[in-house]
Amino acid sequence: MIEKVIKEIKVGLLSLAPELTDEKKSRMYKIINPDIFDYKILGVKTADNEKLVREIQKRYNPSYKTAQEIFRTLSKLNTEEYKFAAFFFLNHYKKFFNESIPEFFRTEYFSHCHTWSTCDSCCIRVLGPFLAKNPQIARNTIESWSKDQINWIKRASLVLHLKIIMINHTFDETYVFKKVEEMLSSSSDPYIEKAIGWLLKTCSKYDPNVIIQYLRENKQKFSRLILRYASEKLTSEEKEIVMNK
Repeated sequence: MIEKVIKEIKVGLLSLAPELTDEKKSRMYKIINPDIFDYKILGVKTADNEKLVREIQKRYNPSYKTAQEIFRTLSKLNTEEYKFAAFFFLNHYKKFFNESIPEFFRTEYFSHCHTWSTCDSCCIRVLGPFLAKNPQIARNTIESWSKDQINWIKRASLVLHLKIIMINHTFDETYVFKKVEEMLSSSSDPYIEKAIGWLLKTCSKYDPNVIIQYLRENKQKFSRLILRYASEKLTSEEKEIVMNK
């Protein structure tokens, strides 16, 4: 069954791939910016991908164990849409998720990430909502992943954190600032910096005064990239104060 399901997903996605001009392909790759040379992007719409996967999963209805194997195989393929299909497929088995699922995703999915889009979408669509319902597992995951050697896993720790904040509509400022400081000391990767800014921007929706004060007091520590992302939701006057070093 595993081979059949994977073949149907791959064939289905290839049939959904649009004809792209060289200009459109170049623009698409520039936006997604994979970190390996031989990475493929088919250009399939995310909604179409999800619909295809849902139909195939419903038709075969494999066991959770079989679904995990399908997920493993698709996750390791260096094609954007196959990686999306992997987490779309496993998302139909959320009722089986438990305390071991973060490590499963870390090993079988995030260790094979090559783009911000596959990293972030899995966090936002699948793992983040599960962790928001399980605070202790969430805290353990964020702590562990933020110290990982792989930058995509470090970024995932930040995206998971901000997704949980989005769901809960509140944040622990002491803990957020602690994780930001730790991440600043361990990585200057632009995708980490963008995620730090995104985390702070998310927090600014729920307590803007706390974030404005934090940015003002610590702006010398931050790159302009972090400050630009972090201040996106602030007023023009507040942005000027934050950005003016």
